[in-house]
Amino acid sequence: MTAVKAVAFDLLTGLLDSWTLWNRVAGSATLGRTWRLAYLARTYEAGAYVPYESLVLHAAADAGVPEAAAERIMSEWDTLEPWPDAVRVLERLAAVVPLAVVTNCSNALAARAMARLGNVSFATCVAAEAVGAYKPDPRTYRQMLAALGATAADTLFVAGSPFDVAGAARVGMRVYWHNRAGLVAADRNSWPAGAVVAEERTLAPLVDYVQRFS
Repeated sequence: MTAVKAVAFDLLTGLLDSWTLWNRVAGSATLGRTWRLAYLARTYEAGAYVPYESLVLHAAADAGVPEAAAERIMSEWDTLEPWPDAVRVLERLAAVVPLAVVTNCSNALAARAMARLGNVSFATCVAAEAVGAYKPDPRTYRQMLAALGATAADTLFVAGSPFDVAGAARVGMRVYWHNRAGLVAADRNSWPAGAVVAEERTLAPLVDYVQRFS
């Protein structure tokens, strides 16, 4: 198997616990999850970039979340927290391979979210706004790879949702699905064979995997 020479991440689900923010603003875990899933569907169906804030607002309407609550997402963005094992895993990986992020949000929100990861060194962070398209449009992943100076075959992508799994795999990256939220992949049968090298509820096994193939 080709060595892993770089690792790229989804940001808002792969590295950060954005689910807790959505739940808190929505008023319950059930409504927050409904809203979050509606948001994921809208971003991954959007294609060309439209203002991220409008997608969050429209997804709130889909889920029956009041507009005022949706607007709180942006004002409380800086309360996002990394998953408990994220920073430790990133620090260990950064000593071995270059790291990158490709995320479905605006440039400004991406920068604010990245700041929540502390002093971990990333080679690049590519936001949907900078590309002009949302994942899983292949341009998003390819722009990240170009900025990283890596090939798809050499890069492991850490996905937070099944939409990202499919998008990254179709570009030619191997995928570690950090399925912390316990999401269901309805289109799993359409994924490239062997693309998902692992599906875990934690990031902890990622270090051993990368070291094994570095």
